[in-house]
Amino acid sequence: MKVLFKLMIASLLLVSLQAQAVLDIKITQGIEQSLPIAIVPFGWSQASSVAPIDLTSIISNDLQRSGRFDVMDEADLPQRPSEYDSINFGDWRKLGMENILIGKLNLTDAGDYEVSFRLVDIYRGKQIAGFRIPAKPDLLRRVAHQISDIIFEKLVGIPGAFDTRVAYITVNKIKNKKVHSLQIADADGYNAQILLESAEPLLSPSWSPDGKKIAYVSFEGKNSAIYVQNILTGQRELVSSFAGINSSPDWSPDGSRLALTLSKDGNTEIYIMSLNDKSLQRITRHGGIDTEPSWSPSGQKLAFTSDRSGGPQIYEVSVNGGDPKRISFEGKYNARPEYSPDGKSITLVHAVSGSYRIGILNLANGSIDVLTDARLDESPSFAPNGGMVIYATTGVRGGQLAAVSTDGRIHQRLGLQQGDVREPAWGPFLK
Repeated sequence: MKVLFKLMIASLLLVSLQAQAVLDIKITQGIEQSLPIAIVPFGWSQASSVAPIDLTSIISNDLQRSGRFDVMDEADLPQRPSEYDSINFGDWRKLGMENILIGKLNLTDAGDYEVSFRLVDIYRGKQIAGFRIPAKPDLLRRVAHQISDIIFEKLVGIPGAFDTRVAYITVNKIKNKKVHSLQIADADGYNAQILLESAEPLLSPSWSPDGKKIAYVSFEGKNSAIYVQNILTGQRELVSSFAGINSSPDWSPDGSRLALTLSKDGNTEIYIMSLNDKSLQRITRHGGIDTEPSWSPSGQKLAFTSDRSGGPQIYEVSVNGGDPKRISFEGKYNARPEYSPDGKSITLVHAVSGSYRIGILNLANGSIDVLTDARLDESPSFAPNGGMVIYATTGVRGGQLAAVSTDGRIHQRLGLQQGDVREPAWGPFLK
């Protein structure tokens, strides 16, 4: 295991993968007693034309894919009200429906849109939530995700993460040459965008806290280097290209610093870089391999992987320096830590009987809950609401993305229509 760890870190190898932009998200395991809900087709103010977007379908797919909802088939709807006063509560109660969503899409005189909706509790006969949302034409899909988030939070009790994005790395063979791509997409796989293409490997995308930039590792110069790229403009900045290893960038919660792994002083250590002046603060000093830093939500600690105890384990250290404390003790291999948004746990890669799986380390008692059961799962990343973990795994056709709920009950596969994909990173809530 130690040899595998050293090869992974020191050589920074990247599996060759083929990919296509659109993610296909499928539930492979969900909660048995999902919440029943009906999503009624939204009324459209221009009856003589087709609505510019199917809000109902987007919301239904969001909720269904979460694994927590049982969305009624549109063909089974007993009625299609778009006004609260038109709801026949008796008909819905006979079908055992607990909640319904009704709404309208209106075209304004200015050529924009207004989306109105109501989430209604059938048994109590009361509105749970309702809003009017103005929207430009190109933001209607995002409004649908925002409505899904509101429904999720009202009925599940935690914020939804449908209006978020994911980043990932793909490799495509074009005329026998490999093209590595850094891509981002909406959490439902739509609006995929290529930020960078390179003939050399790309690794470790990391979102800035405001979701406007991504830090990543590139081998464009035949040696690892860390860049920060603006998602909107495409402008990028080289921030670390020291001799040796430049890897594993991770943003501080305030967006002013990067934690990273460097070997410029002869050994692989953890550093913090101020993005304002590129000054460095060395955090670890040990003969072992220290790598894969992750900021705590408070910004006061870093978790990282180290083999200083003989094999890869998770350690925690103050950002002001000091002696690191080992925090993982179950098993002989624990790596790739990332704090949960509430700072109470860490997701990691945990070895079980020769297989590498995604686990959750409880920081209160040190226990590890194993969430997956494949042979090679890696690169876990929390959703910003802390409810799911996205990760890379090996499927029938090769590598692909997957997601699992932190209680292990909901499993998703985020496959590509062709080829494979790796190195996922779930972005923050959009502002």
